[in-house]
Amino acid sequence: MSSKDPSRPGASLADLVAIMHRLLAPGGCPWDREQTLESLRPYLVEETFEVLEALETGTAAQHCEELGDLLMQIVFQSALREAEGAFTIDDVTRGIADKLVRRHPHVFADAHAETPDEVLIQWEEIKRREKAARAEAGAAPPRILAGVPLSLPALSRAHQVSAKAARVGFDWPDVQGCRDKVAEELGEIDRAIASGDRAAIEHEIGDLLFAAVSLARKLGIDAEAALRACTRRFADRFAFIEDRLRERGLAPAESTLEEMDALWNEAKASR
Repeated sequence: MSSKDPSRPGASLADLVAIMHRLLAPGGCPWDREQTLESLRPYLVEETFEVLEALETGTAAQHCEELGDLLMQIVFQSALREAEGAFTIDDVTRGIADKLVRRHPHVFADAHAETPDEVLIQWEEIKRREKAARAEAGAAPPRILAGVPLSLPALSRAHQVSAKAARVGFDWPDVQGCRDKVAEELGEIDRAIASGDRAAIEHEIGDLLFAAVSLARKLGIDAEAALRACTRRFADRFAFIEDRLRERGLAPAESTLEEMDALWNEAKASR
């Protein structure tokens, strides 16, 4: 089952496709054979987040392994679609290869884009023209914010939505404008809390989070990654508190806030 030219990058993908076909064939794996596109959805999400975790805390070897698990999900879903007669893994790879060439005319044609920002503007314009062409062919009219998946984590989706709007000029002119919006939303939350209106509080907290994501974007920070790192620091420091309390024969619920706060500061100073 070895590839004809193993020295060529990507050559072993054919081996993975062949293994997947064998697992799904009569006499293959009973578990694999009973899976559907719907049943595979949680695994796709899980493997995506495991790749992110490997990037944040793992080694290159762990990253390699998790990318393999994610790639398997792509090959698996493609094989199920192939069985339906819809498309094959070759259609997937050919489609993305064609798209990359089409949307990089500064590399593969005679267009010019000297900076990352110019590349993004060009990409969005090409994408807009492609959607307009589909609309002329009977598809729905193109929307600026279309294409940002609803299933993305909320912070990531907010980042992408605000970034797309910013690329067509709907954005604060500078970081201070974003910072002022965050302060404004905090004031709105105070007023909502004072009113006791739970729906209003939820609304204003959503506005605050969106404003904070916009501020992060303006500063060149990925809000999703920043919050994940913050949550990881919190978990590490809380584990430190648990360990120190256990040494004293205590559990967090048996301790006082003052004790835990002192240990938190100790953990913060040491990590």
